[in-house]
Amino acid sequence: MRGFTLIELLVVLVLIAIASAVASLALRDPASTRLEHEAARLVALLEAARTEARAAGLPARWEPRPEQVGAEGFRFVGFPPSSQLPSHWLVAGVTAEVSGARAVVLGPEPLIGAQRIVLRLDDQRLALATDGIGPFVTVDEPVAPPR
Repeated sequence: MRGFTLIELLVVLVLIAIASAVASLALRDPASTRLEHEAARLVALLEAARTEARAAGLPARWEPRPEQVGAEGFRFVGFPPSSQLPSHWLVAGVTAEVSGARAVVLGPEPLIGAQRIVLRLDDQRLALATDGIGPFVTVDEPVAPPR
């Protein structure tokens, strides 16, 4: 009657699985996670603003602010003050660049043209894009910014 019971082996396997899960979460890059959260938030904001611009017939756009002290963030242009759209990133150090343009056009037309935004935090990059018909989504391959 030497050896381990099936219950004891299962308990050990469960403990190993829990320890592996905790270790894998601890190893994740926090900058990457924060950038993904900012990207998800920006996608939601852009889609809400795009819907509002189309519904109200507003010529609206989204502009990232230049990379300089005191000018972090972004702004929505063309909306009434009652919209109260946010203008700052939740995480300090996030920057954005619209590929090939100064701003992202949001409306009033239902077709807005293909557009791409590259977000940066530390050495991490993440791109958001739309084909002009569908919503903004995170895309795998960010295009290198023009120099």
